[in-house]
Amino acid sequence: MIPRRRFLQTAAASATTLALPTTLALPTTPAHAHAQALAGRTPEGTLTDLGPASVAAPLGNGEFVGDVLYMGSRGLSSNVVGAWDLTQDRVTAHAEIPTGVGIWAMCKHGTDVYAGTHSRSDLYKIDTVTGAAAKLAEYPDHFIWTMAAAPDGTIYMGMSEPGRVVAYDPATGTSRDLGPPVPGQPYVRSIHADERYVYAGTGADAHLIAIDRQTGEKRELLPAELADRDWVSSMAGNATHLAGGLNSTAELVVIEKADPAGYRIVKASAPGEKYTVAVLIAGGWVYFAGRPSGTVYRCPLAGGELEVLGVPFPEAQTVRILEHKGKIYGLQDTGVFVYDPATGAMDYLSHVQRGFRAAAEAPMSVHSDGRVVYVGGKSGADLHDLKTGEVTRLPIPGEPKTAITIRDTTYLGVYTQAALYSHEPGDPEARLLFRTGHHQDRPKDLAYDRRTGLIAMSTQPEPGHPDGALDVYDPRTGALDTYRPVVERQTVFSLAARLGTLYCGTSTQEGLGSPPVTSTARLAAFDLRTRRVTWQLEPLPGVTAITDLACTPLAVYGLAASGVLFEYHLLKRTVTRTLKVSERGGDLLIAGFTAYTCDVDAVYRIDLRAWTAKKIVTGLAADWFGGGSRLALAPGHRALYALKGRNLVSIAIRP
Repeated sequence: MIPRRRFLQTAAASATTLALPTTLALPTTPAHAHAQALAGRTPEGTLTDLGPASVAAPLGNGEFVGDVLYMGSRGLSSNVVGAWDLTQDRVTAHAEIPTGVGIWAMCKHGTDVYAGTHSRSDLYKIDTVTGAAAKLAEYPDHFIWTMAAAPDGTIYMGMSEPGRVVAYDPATGTSRDLGPPVPGQPYVRSIHADERYVYAGTGADAHLIAIDRQTGEKRELLPAELADRDWVSSMAGNATHLAGGLNSTAELVVIEKADPAGYRIVKASAPGEKYTVAVLIAGGWVYFAGRPSGTVYRCPLAGGELEVLGVPFPEAQTVRILEHKGKIYGLQDTGVFVYDPATGAMDYLSHVQRGFRAAAEAPMSVHSDGRVVYVGGKSGADLHDLKTGEVTRLPIPGEPKTAITIRDTTYLGVYTQAALYSHEPGDPEARLLFRTGHHQDRPKDLAYDRRTGLIAMSTQPEPGHPDGALDVYDPRTGALDTYRPVVERQTVFSLAARLGTLYCGTSTQEGLGSPPVTSTARLAAFDLRTRRVTWQLEPLPGVTAITDLACTPLAVYGLAASGVLFEYHLLKRTVTRTLKVSERGGDLLIAGFTAYTCDVDAVYRIDLRAWTAKKIVTGLAADWFGGGSRLALAPGHRALYALKGRNLVSIAIRP
């Protein structure tokens, strides 16, 4: 594990870096206050601030202007574009990007760098001569996912949700909607522009569309044999060719612009490779990166064999590949790799050590084993020691989405490979146990059944794919069985286990980008011995997801995405009570006859006997990644762990 102090100390030295403490050992006051809460001596609802929940410096995109690499962050508040001057080998300045949760898209024209944000979708320009950053436009779309500059300086943006192309004219400051490249496709994930055309890659059904910049006429360039692919998720071009990366088959299609019938398809070679996440055409080669392996490849533009260049950082996502003075630069969450075609050398460089700002990110999960609190983020988790206040970084390839502790071992479900890792107290690294496969990518929940000794993990399918899956894992033998689907055309969202039965709450959403084909989430019982669904029902009309489940000896309690709590009586085999708790669903935790849940702003105490709910905490304004709301329960049932803003807080409870 990496002490957070070491991660931050170099970044803090930059004069333009956000002020952060150079030591992350927390003061004794919060630790003492938290100990008092765990001892039951603090009024319920009392908050103790445990400091920034997860500190990171993930990169979202980048561009070269001269000898300076401009790198955009994602998941920070606020996000920044850091200027890494290669001649000085340090980040000399940061430009603030105050809106949006991340910079997914960047391009340049002349000495100006353009950055597009996600949720909200705003367009910024960084004048690299003066260093000034200014917002140019804002759009109602969920993402500005991708962008490219045409030779005349027009900026083309690929929007996701809905999937459309928008042109911005820097000369007039006006935007023009070119509409969807393919009606009904919610994502434009890749884009390139030349003198005559703008090229857009879509998903969740793959298309590569050439749009005439003057007339708006559209034509399909993707070869017919690739029509059943999911995405054209990355793209690059030069005067003669286009290269598009395809998901979830990890292929690359290289197309001649003058004759689109002249194409070839290259398959990434790493075992289990799914995504082609970044593409570059440079020096007669097509360079591209794969995920989840993190492998970097190249093949000759004119035809020839695929070459594996290496794995700069295992399982890291490459968000952009760039060429500068004959060398190839790849931007990732954790740093920048540099490949020298002349020598074959591959170096890996830390942007944080060179002064890039590290800050509190929007976390993704929270869990406590009683010793530490795990806060999952990009490329790992921050571990908060509850006794000393020390914070260390546990590196994990991916994003921990859910966790559970069984005796002294913590298990973490990790995106993007729907993987399960284990971690023992004090170990510097987590251990990979399995990857789900079966076109799954996003763990949703974990549960442990004491009677059978089995761990269950539910997963959501990859974008565009149907049917979530359920993994049943035996930690004693390492045996793994995967069931897909458990509930037809739905994803198992939440789990609870008791006496050999696994209770499953579903979501109508399958792979992202796929419109639901069912209308109502279900509650199902899965027998862990026979491995069959023994019953299923719709507990509430019209709800899209059951966000969490919890069990008592006589009932299963579920919280719907609408914020309605229901009680399913196991003997009466029916829903016996419902209660509107909040405006949205979240985690549901039971301690005795008391349950707790939360939304973004408040924590609620639910009396399961009186069937009443009340707020015990308000004003959290919790900034979780993706806008969700998470809550963890201390093993001794004396504290909850949540976010206030982006800080981890403990909340005293008295169930």
